[in-house]
Amino acid sequence: QVQLVESGGGLVQPGGSLRLSCAASGFRLDYYAIGWFRQAPGKEREGVSCISSVDRSRYYADSVKGRFTISRDNAKKTVYLQMNRLKPEDTAVYYCATAKIYGMGCEATNYWGQGTQVTVSS
Repeated sequence: QVQLVESGGGLVQPGGSLRLSCAASGFRLDYYAIGWFRQAPGKEREGVSCISSVDRSRYYADSVKGRFTISRDNAKKTVYLQMNRLKPEDTAVYYCATAKIYGMGCEATNYWGQGTQVTVSS
């Protein structure tokens, strides 16, 4: 059974940090690019960051460049999103998904996690 399970969300003050984890099971994680996507209330879902299957390329949305870092540990079947200097506008449900990276961005493909809530507020 294919599963992606996110964890690490929570409530944090502006300027704080969180690290999200995406644990994969039921498929070969090292065969897939993985992305983090987010959706805030009343807004469309957007791609935040993606990483290729062997960590040769990464994509970041302009809104998170210099603040977020994506990484992966294929041996642990986990992809991470380190989020620093968080802003209230980062508040959203964050999802990990299998992804495809292309020239100007990335998009989700087959498999999705259930999401984890990130709230940035004082």
